[in-house]
Amino acid sequence: MIKNMCPCGSEKPYEACCEIYHKHHNAPTCEALMRSRYSAFVFSLVDYLFETTHPSHRSKTLKEEIAFTCKGLAWTGLSVLETWQGGLSDKVGKVSFRATFMQEGREGVHVEHSRFKRFGKAWMYVDGKVE
Repeated sequence: MIKNMCPCGSEKPYEACCEIYHKHHNAPTCEALMRSRYSAFVFSLVDYLFETTHPSHRSKTLKEEIAFTCKGLAWTGLSVLETWQGGLSDKVGKVSFRATFMQEGREGVHVEHSRFKRFGKAWMYVDGKVE
């Protein structure tokens, strides 16, 4: 990956892609939010990941759980497999994705079917089913 390319796989520079959302601009679609959340895991942006989780799914330990995941894994790639709704005029959406990572020198794969819901005007991550 070229140093300034966004890790979300968009093939755009980070500054023109996920950084915009990381600096408190709402993602326009649930896929854009999912990609920005992946990049946030890459860069250990715990507060962003917490703030983009739907309030009804923010546990008391969520920040600690996110921080633990950020420290334990080195994310190496993202592929969006499928999206359902989650567009500009939708209220809900789903994104299935495959993310690769390294942990303690071993390669791993995380496949998730994530659900998203609007909270006000902002897309929020609700939860995901991991394969």
